[in-house]
Amino acid sequence: MIDVELYFNYRSPYCYLATHQMWTIEDHHGGRFHWYPLGGWAGRSPPDRAKKKLPLTRMDVRRWTRRLGIPFSPPPKTTDPTRAALAALLAVERGLIRPYTQAVMWAEWAEGRDIGEPSVLLDAAASAGLDRSEVEACFDDPARSATLEANAARADDKGIIGVPTFVIGEEIFWGQDRIDFVVEHLDVLGKAS
Repeated sequence: MIDVELYFNYRSPYCYLATHQMWTIEDHHGGRFHWYPLGGWAGRSPPDRAKKKLPLTRMDVRRWTRRLGIPFSPPPKTTDPTRAALAALLAVERGLIRPYTQAVMWAEWAEGRDIGEPSVLLDAAASAGLDRSEVEACFDDPARSATLEANAARADDKGIIGVPTFVIGEEIFWGQDRIDFVVEHLDVLGKAS
């Protein structure tokens, strides 16, 4: 297995798109994700730029969702992904990050729900097999909050400018449209070992 660092913000529509393509990295190409969930604005354009980018981003994501044959119903603009990132740390610990991520991203981007609302997030997490009370405890856990801060600092130190970003050694692949390059790189590394 080859380590693939994954920097992921649950507020990113491009992370939503990635969740419909990226699992092949683990399932068929020898990669093993090491999750670095990000909260708030970490890994995303700053608020002023995001506001300006929104119409273009929505147009672009609609094209991608049509191509992938998946629904797209954007959540409220005020959605805060921090609780989702905190609970993702628990999902990693429980070995449920994949179903958790799929459930949360579906609720947010396919159903247009606000995953910043505890009830929405708790429902999605429970559908993925996580215990509601454990997830709720994550929301106010200082150690998990410190981990999110460390993840953001790590991303910044690596020069990561957006999400999703996949890192293999010194190679950085930014964007869900770079998954093919991640796969190609993993295949080359696999043949070399």
